[in-house]
Amino acid sequence: MSKNWKSINCKGRLIDFEIPKVMGIINVTPDSFYDGGANFEVQKAVDSAAQMLQEGATFLDIGGYSSRPGADDISIEEEAGRVIPVIEAILKEFSEALISIDTFRSEVARQAIEAGAAFVNDISGGHLDPKMLSKVAELQVPYIMMHMRGTPQTMKSLTDYDHLIRDIKSYFATQLHSAKALGINDVIIDPGFGFAKTVEQNYELLDKLELLHDLDCPILAGVSRKSMIYKTLESSALEALNGTTALNAWALDRGAAILRVHDVAPAMECVTLHQALIKSRE
Repeated sequence: MSKNWKSINCKGRLIDFEIPKVMGIINVTPDSFYDGGANFEVQKAVDSAAQMLQEGATFLDIGGYSSRPGADDISIEEEAGRVIPVIEAILKEFSEALISIDTFRSEVARQAIEAGAAFVNDISGGHLDPKMLSKVAELQVPYIMMHMRGTPQTMKSLTDYDHLIRDIKSYFATQLHSAKALGINDVIIDPGFGFAKTVEQNYELLDKLELLHDLDCPILAGVSRKSMIYKTLESSALEALNGTTALNAWALDRGAAILRVHDVAPAMECVTLHQALIKSRE
């Protein structure tokens, strides 16, 4: 498979994806689909960060707005009030940690970057806040652009596509053009597993993930403990670790550059074993 590997500049450090990286999820919310409430207190979030970094995470993704289907909307002030103290506390303990702020709001992104976060992870790809792309360009930080339709409150009803892969590529091509025109240099794309997609569409997307390499950006795969796993297995998010590992391995073999996960150690094992597989092909 042909891949155009890229590096991104995080706070003056070049991070390359010749070997895929793992991003640990720290949800500072009471209602996220899997770990809601687990990191709602600052010290618990710091403890989670410590474990993830020890297990090999390159990035930590901090989010204060639950994006699960049908999640409650909260104010900008409440979202910022959740994430900023956590970012500051983690960086006080681990000054070299590379934190992404998981938000679709430019004001939260601004405050998080000023608090020390390294880049922005936007589930809406710039669609839910018209100021987001220009703010990221102004901040001069890397940007994770995800594919989604609607909002977390409406996305479950927006799963009709003319052609799934072609429509997703068209979405990214348009948003990438806008981002590049504004001067955003480092963009990672996230196809948005579980966001405005049926279970069947999620598997089609995973199977054809390599077709997104035409966009010439590193790809983030976020399938961790999602309903595409536990609905297929007729289990629950709590029982979806083995399924997550299986799909992470598939994503790596389709060219994913970043695995975004709740469980860092198993994902790191996936990367190590996949590297051994690649070496055997040389």
